[in-house]
Amino acid sequence: MKLRDLMFVLPNLFTVSSIFCGFYAMALCTDEGSTVNLYQAALAIFFGIFFDGFDGRVARLTKTQSLFGQELDSLADVVTFGAAPALLIWKWALEGLGIVGTFIAFAFAACGALRLARFNVLAIKSPHGGASRFFIGMPIPFAACGLVSMVIAFQNTHGGTLPESARWPVAAIVMFLALLMVSTVRYRTFKDVRLSTRSIVMLMAILVFGIVIATQIHPAWVLVTYFGLYLVSGLVESIVMLRQHLVSQKNASLADVVDE
Repeated sequence: MKLRDLMFVLPNLFTVSSIFCGFYAMALCTDEGSTVNLYQAALAIFFGIFFDGFDGRVARLTKTQSLFGQELDSLADVVTFGAAPALLIWKWALEGLGIVGTFIAFAFAACGALRLARFNVLAIKSPHGGASRFFIGMPIPFAACGLVSMVIAFQNTHGGTLPESARWPVAAIVMFLALLMVSTVRYRTFKDVRLSTRSIVMLMAILVFGIVIATQIHPAWVLVTYFGLYLVSGLVESIVMLRQHLVSQKNASLADVVDE
C-alpha cells in the first residue's frame, strides 16, 4: 500500500475512533446503568467529540478529503452524538418519566439525524461545500456536549442518583437542545477566525473566565459554562440578524413608497 493510500486512511481512523467511543458509551449505559458507568459513558462521548473535531482537520491537512469520509463522519455523528447521548440521558434522568422520557430521549436522537441530513443537503448545494461562517441549527456534537457536560458536572459536584425534582428540568433542556438542532438559529463555525489582536484578546478572556469558574465554583462547571456561552451566542446573534433583516425590509418598503 502506497503512502498516499495510508494518508487517506488516517482521517477515517479518527472517525472510527469516534464511533468506538459512542458504542462504548452505549455499552456502559446498558451494563447495570450505575452512576459510575454513566459517568464513564459521558467521558467516552466527550472523547468522541475530541476525535470528531480532528478527523476533518487531519483530512484538510493531508489533503485527503473525500465524499466517503464525509458520509462516514455523518454516520459516526448519528451514533456518537445522537444515539449514545440519548441513551445516556435516558438512563441518567429520563427513565423515571415513563413514555414521556423515552419520547424526549428519542426526539434528541431523531432531531440530530434530521439536522445531519439537512447539513449534508446544504453542503451539496452550497458553492463553498458547506464551509460557511455559520451552522444552520446547533451542531449535533455541541448538543451532545450539552448533555454530557450536565452529567459530568453533576457527578463531580453531587454524585449519586439524580433527584426526582431535577428530572423534568433536565427533560426540558433535552427537548430544547433537540429543537435547536432542527431550528434555523445560526451558530458560528469559527472557520473564518484568523490570528489577530482581537481574536487573541477574546481567547484570553474566555480562558480567564474558565479559570475563574474552575477556582471559584468547580472545574466540572467549566464545560457547562463554555457550552452555555456558545448556546446563548447563537440565540443572541440570530436575534440581532433577524432584527437587521426586518429593519432592511422596512427601509426597502419605505423607499418603494417614496419612489411611487
